[in-house]
Amino acid sequence: MKIENTKAQMRKGVLEYCILSILKDGEAYTSDILETLKGAKMLVVEGTIYPLLTRLKNAGLLSYRWEESTGGPPRKYYALTETGKLFLKELDTTWNDLQQAVKKVTREKTKK
Repeated sequence: MKIENTKAQMRKGVLEYCILSILKDGEAYTSDILETLKGAKMLVVEGTIYPLLTRLKNAGLLSYRWEESTGGPPRKYYALTETGKLFLKELDTTWNDLQQAVKKVTREKTKK
């Protein structure tokens, strides 16, 4: 089994949560979202993020607005909807519970 496949699956599993978390403080342009993810060493490419943003928008978790750009085509800025904010709050709780459970299991295994 290749470790890179497992690492990729782990990243994919938390990518939606990370995107919603990035947007909790306000709207962002796609390249800003990508930069934030890459800065956190979440290896993501544009071909992954655009379908994910569309899926989150279609699920009612994100909205977007277009803004004209002086240096190219208009830009699409994403923001959390009220539903998205509630969804993120639930994910925060789930993430904290999962983190605690994993820490407990991995600590217990190393102590034995």
